[in-house]
Amino acid sequence: MILDSAPVARLLAEWEAQQAPDSRRLFHGRGQCYPGYEHWVVDYYQPVILLTLFATPAATELEQVMAELSPLLGKAATAVLLQRRYLSGAPAEVIYGEMPANWFARRGDLRFQLALEGQQNPGFFLDMEPGRQWLEQRAEGKRILNLFAYTCAFSVVAVAAGADCVVNVDMSKAALARGRDNHHLNGLDKKRSQFLPEQILKSWSRVRRPGPYDIVIFDPPSFQKGSFVASRDYAKLVRRLPELMPAGGDVLACLNAPELGPEFIAEVFAAECPEASFVARLPGSPDFPDADPARQLKLLHYAYPGLNDSAESA
Repeated sequence: MILDSAPVARLLAEWEAQQAPDSRRLFHGRGQCYPGYEHWVVDYYQPVILLTLFATPAATELEQVMAELSPLLGKAATAVLLQRRYLSGAPAEVIYGEMPANWFARRGDLRFQLALEGQQNPGFFLDMEPGRQWLEQRAEGKRILNLFAYTCAFSVVAVAAGADCVVNVDMSKAALARGRDNHHLNGLDKKRSQFLPEQILKSWSRVRRPGPYDIVIFDPPSFQKGSFVASRDYAKLVRRLPELMPAGGDVLACLNAPELGPEFIAEVFAAECPEASFVARLPGSPDFPDADPARQLKLLHYAYPGLNDSAESA
């Protein structure tokens, strides 16, 4: 047995009960909880199973994994796509069935377009679900800034939950175009979302202009050559909070960098915006177990009191 069979069994039960299963991770070898299979990841995007390999598998591993997924094949899943991330260009091939013309991540009634197209990921981060739930609970009536928006999943969730406006900023015009399509796909009011193709660290005046904001989300890459290096540049985001949300509000500080623990973000806030108070670290998704929780995706909630409140407390 390679895979933990419980997630596969749960997914099959939901499908047989004629439920529309949400997209999810079925096996997370990268968390170091399954010795010998750290190079395996299995995701489900109805009706596609995406297998991702981070190293060359042993001779019979792929055959074993397909056997363990067999209860889903031809039922909840009609195609299996294999991506080899350890090879240049992360090539992908269909190894079972036929890929649909369009495939989507599903989250309740919401859908998000997917495509690999030579990229390392299909356009929807499953491990960010605790962050989406956090935002969904407090988005109603709020003005939200979504920095490093990528394909704008945060924005889709927030607008669907009643946000007054979400401003999505990313340097990739292609990612923002797919984000705009995701809003259209879900029938969302186009007046409540904006899309700014900007290199964030060089465009603060344009980022600030649609504000002020009630909620700010930082979800940068850990390392993007020529654009953003978390260890160096995260501080540049945090120090801008007073001008982005002068009346105060909530901040979701995200970072997916195993080498940087939650104390890194705490130190940055203490140095660059000491008025902000730490509220909680959001629990990680149960679909992403990790032998060392400090290495998991960091999702930290901070509350910023605002310039007036800060002055009065001083």
